[in-house]
Amino acid sequence: MTKKLLILLFFLGSFFMQAQTLAWRTSMTDAIAISNEERKPMLILFTGAGVSDNLQNEIFKTPDFAVWSRDNVVLVKLDLSDSSASDGDREQNLKLKNAFGVQDLPEVCFALATVRKNKTTFSALGKIAYKPGGAKAWIAESNLILHPVE
Repeated sequence: MTKKLLILLFFLGSFFMQAQTLAWRTSMTDAIAISNEERKPMLILFTGAGVSDNLQNEIFKTPDFAVWSRDNVVLVKLDLSDSSASDGDREQNLKLKNAFGVQDLPEVCFALATVRKNKTTFSALGKIAYKPGGAKAWIAESNLILHPVE
C-alpha cells in the first residue's frame, strides 16, 4: 500500500513540477520556427515591469494551463521592460505590441507567422487579457479564439 502511495505521489509531484517549468521563448525568430515546425499558433504574452501578476499566478502557473499550452500553443514572452534585451529586440517587441494593438499590459495575443524571402508576416488570431474566473475559463475563451465555431 505504501509503495503505491509513493508512486502516486511521485507522479503527482512530477505533474506539478512540470506546471512550474513552462518553456517560454523570448526570441520571436525561435518561436516562429518552432510554431511552424509544430504547426501550432504562438501565444505571445506582452508584459513589463510593475504589471499585475494575476495572469501569471492564476492562469499560467496552473497544471491546467501547463497541459493545455503544451498541446495547443508555442509560448512567447515579450517583456517590454527587459533591460538585458538588445536595442533591436526592444524595438521589434514594441513594433509587435503596436501592430497587435496591445493597449494594457499584460495582454496575450494569439498569432501565426510565415517567413518568405526574409520577410515575416503575422496573422493575428485574437487577443485576451486577464479576467477573473480561473484557468479553465481563460482556457475556454482562448479555445474560442484558436478554434472558432463556424
